[in-house]
Amino acid sequence: MLKQTEGSAAVAEAVALCRPEVICAYPISPQTHIVEALGRMVTAGTLAPCEFINVESEFAAMSVAIGASAAGARAYTATASQGLLFMAEAVYNAAGLGLPIVMTVANRAIGAPINIWNDHTDALSQRDCGWLQLFAEDNQEALDLHIQAFRLAEELSLPVMVCMDGFILTHAYERVDLPTQAQVDAYLPPYEPRQVLDPADPVSIGAMVGPEAFMEVRYLAHAKQRQALELIPAWADEFRRIFGRESGGLTRTYRTEDAETIVVALGSILGTIKDTVDEMRAQGTRI
Repeated sequence: MLKQTEGSAAVAEAVALCRPEVICAYPISPQTHIVEALGRMVTAGTLAPCEFINVESEFAAMSVAIGASAAGARAYTATASQGLLFMAEAVYNAAGLGLPIVMTVANRAIGAPINIWNDHTDALSQRDCGWLQLFAEDNQEALDLHIQAFRLAEELSLPVMVCMDGFILTHAYERVDLPTQAQVDAYLPPYEPRQVLDPADPVSIGAMVGPEAFMEVRYLAHAKQRQALELIPAWADEFRRIFGRESGGLTRTYRTEDAETIVVALGSILGTIKDTVDEMRAQGTRI
């Protein structure tokens, strides 16, 4: 269904179609509209069964997501900028525990001075934390990547960030093609957790280990990232077959066949770069 809508609203509808069971919410611009929209769906009963938990900080948001995921629920949250830094300790814990949490990062600059505008320093500061990071060029891709993120996270037992540029995408109104619930269900199977905390069968997770075991855990995280290099393009192809459009994948090229200069970039700036490439090509520059 074609719909003219705000980027945050499109992402909220995509997340809802993925049937999350726990959503942890703490407001920080420019991601707030996403969790507000999801909160309205839960209150109205259109997103059910789902528990929407208001928390007191970004650290609490990720901590609740960790607890929910460890207990076997499909968990989602969102953050931006200093919020991502505040939850950094828990972000590493989520990856180390192999929990398939999906989180939107509405990319925003890190202060000081205080700055609410777009910048990738928040996500890139967590480059080595063990999460996959998927960057969206436009709001259609932001919508699509969330559907792919849940499948990646649950197949790999690895958390995934979907990064979309703050305000430039989150608050921009664009036409998007919203999928049906049947399409999403055909692509994203019901969540079957691989590890579940059960009061009737108590275990410890994330307990202290020595260097020899810690090395093995870090290697496993590396191996999962390598596996993702194969799964991301394969599932982008499956996404195209089910939804009828190209989205996701590892990289995309633009007029590179005979290029002497190639620019590599992430996020919404890709659209501006394509326009600039066209202008420079018209002037004879092989870029």
